[in-house]
Amino acid sequence: MAALLGFSVITIDVTAVNIALPDISASLRGGMAGLQWVVDAYTLMFAALMLSAGALADRAGARRAYAWGVGLFTAASLACALAPGIGALIAARVAQGGAAAIVMPASLALIRQAYDDPRRRARAIALWTVGGSVAVAVGPVLGGVLTEAAGWRAVFLLNLPVGAVILALLARTAPSPRRPAPLDLVGQATAVLTLTGLAFAVIEGGHLGWTSVPVLLSSAVAAAAGIAFYTAERRHSAPLVPLGLLRRRGVGIALAVGFAVNAGFYGLTFLLGLYYQQLRGMSGVTAGLMFIPLAALITATNLVSPRAAERLGRRRVIVIGQAVLALALFVLVPLTATTPLWLVLLLLVPTGLGGAFAVPALTAQLMDAVPAARAGTASGLLAACRQTGGAMSVALFGALLASGAATGFSLPGMRAALVAVGLLLCVTTALAAWLLPRD
Repeated sequence: MAALLGFSVITIDVTAVNIALPDISASLRGGMAGLQWVVDAYTLMFAALMLSAGALADRAGARRAYAWGVGLFTAASLACALAPGIGALIAARVAQGGAAAIVMPASLALIRQAYDDPRRRARAIALWTVGGSVAVAVGPVLGGVLTEAAGWRAVFLLNLPVGAVILALLARTAPSPRRPAPLDLVGQATAVLTLTGLAFAVIEGGHLGWTSVPVLLSSAVAAAAGIAFYTAERRHSAPLVPLGLLRRRGVGIALAVGFAVNAGFYGLTFLLGLYYQQLRGMSGVTAGLMFIPLAALITATNLVSPRAAERLGRRRVIVIGQAVLALALFVLVPLTATTPLWLVLLLLVPTGLGGAFAVPALTAQLMDAVPAARAGTASGLLAACRQTGGAMSVALFGALLASGAATGFSLPGMRAALVAVGLLLCVTTALAAWLLPRD
């Protein structure tokens, strides 16, 4: 229960805040760039620190690391709720994302510790996975209800009692063993610099201009940090990203698919929250309720996907899921401020089917492609790539949405973003069909 609650609450915070963004903008006077950073400050730290969080959990022990992560996440949530300005909120979101990166691998390690029997452990992990999927889907609904009922700060205040319950449950669990695990501090630092520099360039490029000095400088920092990261990983005895692992057939393409799937889903969630409220004039509750059919579809498809993979093969399920998600983005291109709401909901059906169909099979495919001793590393890499895809997509969507729009929402920008990420999904779909092992 402690592991499931923690994983669910850090996942909800990825999507629930999307519905609160217009209220945050009005309250703290933040523009589109500020709103993008509210989302991406969390997601980027989540992605970057995920690479070494597993090693930290091994060194400190899963229970202790989990307690640290939950405690920091709860404190950061309070800081978010009390933020007096957009800068303070972004800083608190950075702390939240770092804490979430500690919580995620430690929660899975706690489940491994609690169940010695393989069959019971498999059921527990399946429940943990479904809990995360449901949290992603219901996040916008919960965000809308809380924002409308008590304001955007309630989205973060909800984490305080949940954190207290998790820590109370954790006090009743057995201590976790500690294991020696080397930390790659240079690799971790350069990974953070690379992702942050890249996100800054994409976000601010849409506002300051793609050839402005800050954007060019951040691009140069990202490139230099990326080269330093590659060099550090080649030389370190226990690198964050074992480069030899990426050369295994199916590993690199699986990570690329994970990046693209989250780019599609997270970018679209960010877009829809603004579309419903800024362009359609909906309240937070109404906008949140618009996500309920999508949430139901995602949950149901997550449960169907493993059975489909057994019958059709994982490769086919991954390719079909990606292709459907790409279709979902393209069919939304004609949306306007007057598109009937029933048609909007109908056009979102492929979104609920595509990613949810592909991800369970993708995870299983990746686990089979690596040695058992590397399963934790591969799982962390996949999570990091998925979160990075979401962060880069939000950066791109926000930059294009604000481009040339006096109201903060540009329909041509929306269409350009949908097409760009849709084309990315088409490319990775073709690569998956070509490179993934046949089963």
